[in-house]
Amino acid sequence: MGKKLRELAGGVSENQLASTVKESAQQIWLAGLGAFAKAQEEGGKVFDALVKEGESIQSKTRKMTDERIAQVAGKAAGTWDRLEQVFEDRVARALGSLGVPSKQDIDRLSKRVIELSAAVQALTEGKVAPKVVAKPAVKEAATTAEPAAAKPAAAAAKPAARRPAVKAAAAKPVPPVTPADVLNTIPQPSE
Repeated sequence: MGKKLRELAGGVSENQLASTVKESAQQIWLAGLGAFAKAQEEGGKVFDALVKEGESIQSKTRKMTDERIAQVAGKAAGTWDRLEQVFEDRVARALGSLGVPSKQDIDRLSKRVIELSAAVQALTEGKVAPKVVAKPAVKEAATTAEPAAAKPAAAAAKPAARRPAVKAAAAKPVPPVTPADVLNTIPQPSE
């Protein structure tokens, strides 16, 4: 190494070369000490600044993560709701094709049974029956009664003769009808 320094220095004497190297080493040493002292002085400030920057980045990251989680959870909930609705629809269709009455059908039949039970009870007690809303079954009975009204006057006397028979039939006690009785009258599909 000494040879390389002599070649670089050219015509410089060894004493001058040694003092130049010594001076350069001294300056490098002092620069290193100065950098160390500066880092020691401002190191606390830089560290505190880095901590503050890290805290702000962490809060931003946490906020973005929470937003993403909320979005994903919302999509998942919507997907589950749609899946549940599809499942319910398919089960309802399958039960309908098997002839199983739906909750709406049973509720409608129960309401109709209550109305008819009240009408029968009123007839058995001799009171005026409450007004019953006409259903398709009642309309069919009305259409079969229309041809009878079109018959000659001799047929008009028959309804008067029927009235005592209705009163005699109404005098008999009628057992109440339950929803189970109505469901038993529904035809079951053959297997």
